[in-house]
Amino acid sequence: MRFTSSRETRHMTFKKTLLAGLALAGIAATAAIGDSHADKAAMQAVKARQATMQLYAFNLGTLGGMAKGEIDYDAEAASAAANNLAALSGMNQMAMWPMGSDSDTLGEATSALPAIWAEGSDIGDHSAALHEAATALASTAGDGLDALRGGIGAVGKECGACHEDYRKPNS
Repeated sequence: MRFTSSRETRHMTFKKTLLAGLALAGIAATAAIGDSHADKAAMQAVKARQATMQLYAFNLGTLGGMAKGEIDYDAEAASAAANNLAALSGMNQMAMWPMGSDSDTLGEATSALPAIWAEGSDIGDHSAALHEAATALASTAGDGLDALRGGIGAVGKECGACHEDYRKPNS
């Protein structure tokens, strides 16, 4: 049996403490990197969906301007804008809406309410109804001002319904 001196014991204790500290620091750093990656991914998703919403607004602005008589009706431009809305609403946007990318988690970076991800959320129904309305509008928007006016209301209704339920007020 070998006996260790108190100096050797202190040295071994120091080494064990140092190794344990380094291991804990490594675990903490890995968690921080993971959190920062998750935050970065969430912010990229928010930026992507905000860009998509800007594209909706741009195309709706053209169609709404025509419907209100603020812009001269142009069948080709109306068809193009309505087709853009149909394409946008039919696009798979799931990657743009990850859990944890809501206003409670990310603050002012987004207006998306946590209710989007809550059990019982009907966000999918709103999305499907918007696509249906946008597709119907795309099939008639180039058929004259009355046809445009007849179809744009359903698109606006679906946009508004989703924003009412799932977007922070005054955003």
